[in-house]
Amino acid sequence: MKKKIIKIVASLFIVLLIIDIIASFYFYDLAISRGQKDFLSGNKDLEVSADTLDVLLEGGWRDWVSSQDFEKIEMTSRDGLTLQGYFLEAKEPTNTIVIGAHGYLGRGSDMGLYGQYYYEELGYHFFTADSRGHGRSEGEYYGFGWPDRLDYVDWINLLIEKLGPDTEIILHGLSMGAGTVLMTAGEKLPDNVKVVIADSPYTSVHDLFSYQIKRMFNLPPFPFIHSTSLVTKAKAGYSFKEASALEQVKKAEIPILYITGNGDTFVPTEMTHELYDNTNSEAEIVTFEGANHGESFVMYEEKYIEVINEFLEKYMVE
Repeated sequence: MKKKIIKIVASLFIVLLIIDIIASFYFYDLAISRGQKDFLSGNKDLEVSADTLDVLLEGGWRDWVSSQDFEKIEMTSRDGLTLQGYFLEAKEPTNTIVIGAHGYLGRGSDMGLYGQYYYEELGYHFFTADSRGHGRSEGEYYGFGWPDRLDYVDWINLLIEKLGPDTEIILHGLSMGAGTVLMTAGEKLPDNVKVVIADSPYTSVHDLFSYQIKRMFNLPPFPFIHSTSLVTKAKAGYSFKEASALEQVKKAEIPILYITGNGDTFVPTEMTHELYDNTNSEAEIVTFEGANHGESFVMYEEKYIEVINEFLEKYMVE
């Protein structure tokens, strides 16, 4: 009887292990591997107002982006990928440039939503890039900010070389881009990088996926997130726990402005507050009432701009 129980338990363990392995590769292909992602379609956590959707899809900022003469700049990443960047020189001489980091499944041009203001109203240079695996950049996986942080360090150095040693840099990221600029902030950066603006960031890839697997699939994080992380480490070179904006901001020396909406259920606003509470450098946080994920700028454009300007006036050297 005892041997029979042991055999049943062992068989059950093997079956569960096989299921976990299959699920791990499924979730890797679902979220990490480059390609079309239909699983976000109809996701209630990403629902925004009709007005917001109209601005995001057909707002005048898109016409502005398409009408600008962006200089295309290619860079080879440290692991050999060709990455595509886009530089827009300011109309008048300036030593300030904004680097915009886009969200998951997006592309650099998406940051024109913010770039238009920085360029037209503040008179700054504007730069954005297609993150690895996105747009015209090479890469067969999405890095969720971790390998990308080194790409952005290299973009920063390239732009300083292009524009001169007195260049002052603002990093502004949205969603995955917010995670990216926060992870970048934890690296050793030149003094040219003056401030970071992170809109709707997550604490870590592990935390984000643990939250999402429960919301989207009603599954527990363990063992699926842990085993998918192992697959990601083997295939993409990073694990979910090491891809941590939270650990990076504990090392940051650059002032950081956190922006979140308390209606964000895709990346809960609690993550932004945890990041703020653990930031080593000077930091501020602003929460926009009722705004869903990445919706704050569209819902509260005037207030959003006011918040940014006050932060820049406080920390930028003119």
